[in-house]
Amino acid sequence: MPRCRWCPSRGRFGRVSAFNDIRDYVAIPRVLSLRLSPDGSRLISVVQSLNPDGKSFGTALWAIPFDGEPYRLTRSAKGESAAVFTDAGDVLFTSARPDPTVKDSTDEVPALWLLPRAGGEARQVAARPGGIGGVRTAGDVVVFAADVLDGEEAAEEEKRKARKDAGISAVLHEGYPVRYWDHDLGPGRTRLFAARLGDDRLEDVRDLTPDAGEALREAGFELTPDGATVLTTWRTYLPKGEWRTDLVAVDVATGERRTLLTEDRYDFTGPLAISPDGTRVACSRDRFTGLEVSARSELWIADLATGEGRGYAPDLFPADVEWAPDSSAVYIVADHQGRRPIFRVPLDGDVARITQDDAAYAGLNASEDGGFVYALRSGIHLAPAPARIDAATGEIVDLPTPVRRPEVPGTLTEISATADDGATIRGWLVLPEGASADDPAPFLLWIHGGPVSSWNDWAWRWQPSIMAEHGYAVLLPDPCLSTGYGQEMIDRGWGNWGPRTQADLDAIVDVALARDDIDAERIGAMGGSYGGYMANWLAGHTDRYKAIVTHASLWNLDQFAGTTDASMYWQREFGEPGSERYDLLSPHHSLDKITTPLLVIHGDKDYRVPIGEGLRLWWDLRRSEVESKFLYFPDENHWILKPGNAVAWYETVLAFLDQHVLGQEWKRPDSVA
Repeated sequence: MPRCRWCPSRGRFGRVSAFNDIRDYVAIPRVLSLRLSPDGSRLISVVQSLNPDGKSFGTALWAIPFDGEPYRLTRSAKGESAAVFTDAGDVLFTSARPDPTVKDSTDEVPALWLLPRAGGEARQVAARPGGIGGVRTAGDVVVFAADVLDGEEAAEEEKRKARKDAGISAVLHEGYPVRYWDHDLGPGRTRLFAARLGDDRLEDVRDLTPDAGEALREAGFELTPDGATVLTTWRTYLPKGEWRTDLVAVDVATGERRTLLTEDRYDFTGPLAISPDGTRVACSRDRFTGLEVSARSELWIADLATGEGRGYAPDLFPADVEWAPDSSAVYIVADHQGRRPIFRVPLDGDVARITQDDAAYAGLNASEDGGFVYALRSGIHLAPAPARIDAATGEIVDLPTPVRRPEVPGTLTEISATADDGATIRGWLVLPEGASADDPAPFLLWIHGGPVSSWNDWAWRWQPSIMAEHGYAVLLPDPCLSTGYGQEMIDRGWGNWGPRTQADLDAIVDVALARDDIDAERIGAMGGSYGGYMANWLAGHTDRYKAIVTHASLWNLDQFAGTTDASMYWQREFGEPGSERYDLLSPHHSLDKITTPLLVIHGDKDYRVPIGEGLRLWWDLRRSEVESKFLYFPDENHWILKPGNAVAWYETVLAFLDQHVLGQEWKRPDSVA
C-alpha cells in the first residue's frame, strides 16, 4: 500500500493534529499545579488555557474529586493562582479580579481571595497596594508575601498614586541586583505579613518583617503546622555584589527572627517542606561554585529547634519535597537518567526509588494515611496530568484530568553513545511516523539549557512533537553538565563548556546519524539559553549542520557575565572580567569561522541573557556577511510565552529549517509578514 505523504493541512500522514497547526497547539489547555485537600477527598489544579481573545492565556482553579469528574471552580478575566487549602477545606488564592463589593473597583494587582468549601462565590479577604504574592496557612493563621514601599503603611497607597501621577518610573538603587528574570526591581520590597482568618476578611494583619530590606527578594517560605513559625529564605548581602541565602525562622506572634541555617559559601534554598510533627525542615543546600568548584545541590534536613542537620540522598538534586505523614521520611523528585522519578528518603535507612516508569513527576502531595503520593505525571511524550502512586508498591494510576492529554505524534526512542573519555552519553530520540530506510527523516539536534539541567519532561515552549509532526527526527541529548547522572557528569564540563560539550554532542549525534531511518545529510541544530551558547559554539567549530537556530543565546561571555541579572554567579565559574576562561570559551572569538546559516532569536525583556547578546551576535553576523535572520520579540523574556508570539516562533523556525535543511524555497511566514 502506498504511503500517505505529508499534507500541510492535516499532518504528515493525512490526520488532523494539534501539533501541525501551531495555533491549535497553543490552544491546548495546560495543567500547572496540584494540591491535596486536608481531608484527602479532592485535588485542585491551576489550569491555563487560551483566553477568548486568542491573544493571551488565562488561568482558573479546577477541582479533581476522587469520586467524580473534574469541574471548574473559578472564572474571571484576570485568572487565579497560588491556591492553597485552609484546614477547613476552603481555598485561598490570589487574583487581580475586581472586588464586586467595592464600587468602581479596578484592581490591577493581585489580592487574596477565599472560595468556601461549601460553595458559593469567592470573596476578597485581603489586599495590599503593591499586590499579594505567595500565601501559606495553618489553623486560623495566614501568612502572605507583599510588595511594600518603605515608610508609613497608611501612606503607601497615596505614595504609589503620587508616583504614578507624576510619571516617575526611576528607581535609585544602592545595592545589587537591580532586575530579575524579566522585571525591574524596586521601588517596593517584599515583606511577610501574618493575619488571622476572620468571618469575612483577614483580621489582625501584621508586618512580620518590617526591617527585611532586600532580604526577601524571590523568597520561598513555609508555615509550621501549628501556625507559630514561618521559615523563609533570607538573602544576606556580601561584599563585591555577592549574596548568600540563609534560612531563618520568624515567630508569628512576636516577629522575632532567628537564623536557622547559614554556612559560608552555601545557599539554603527551596524547595522547603516542614515535617507534619513540626520538628524538622527539608530544603536544598547548594554550594557556591568557583573556577574549580562545580554546582552541587543536596537534600538537607535540619532540626527546627537547634538548626543541626545533614545531607541526604547524594547525587540527587531535589526538585520537589514532601514529608511522609508520620515524619519518618521525605519524598523527593530528582532528575535521574533522563527521567524524574519519585524517591523515598528515610531519616534512617536507604533511599528507595518509588516510580519505575519513564515519567517526570512534580507537585508531590502525600495522603494523610501514608498510603499514596499524588503528583503531576508527565514526560517527553506525555503532557502533565494528575496521578496517584502507591507509596509501598509504586503502582501508578492516572486520575481524571481537567483537560485531555493531546495525542502525541511520532515515537520515542532512547539512545546512548560513548564519548572520547569513556563516559556514557544518553538521550531521547523523537522519530516522525513512517521514518524508515526508504524514507529517512531529516534530523534536528536540540541542546538543552541550564546548563545544569536534563531533557526528561514535557515542554510547552520547546516541543519536539511539533517538529516530528512536520517530518523531523529530534535528538534530545544529555551531555556533560546534565543532571541525573551523578556529580562526575557535571564536573566533566565545569569551566570547559564548549569543547567538552561539543565532544559529547558529536558522539551521540554520530550514533543517531548512523541509523538508516535518519538522513545524515539533512541535519540542523537548535538550542536556547545555554543551548543557544552551544548553538553559537557549534556554528564556529563545525560545518556539519545545514542550519542553526540560536535562541536567547550567550555570544560574548565577558559582556554577558557583567549584564545578566546574577553576574556574581557566572563570575564564580568564569573568573574576573577579562580572565583567560572568557577567551577560551566565548563563541564570539570564532566569528570568522562561521559559514552555517543562523536564525537568531531574542526577547527584549530577557534579563537572564540580556538583549545585548542577541544584538551583538546579529551585528557580528551582518558585518561578516553570514547568511542569517533575526527574530526579535520586544515584549518577551527568556521564554516566548504569548500565544501569537509562540506561533511566530515555531513558524519562523520551521520556515528557516525547511529552507536550509530541506532545500525548500524561503517563504516568510504570515505570522511575521
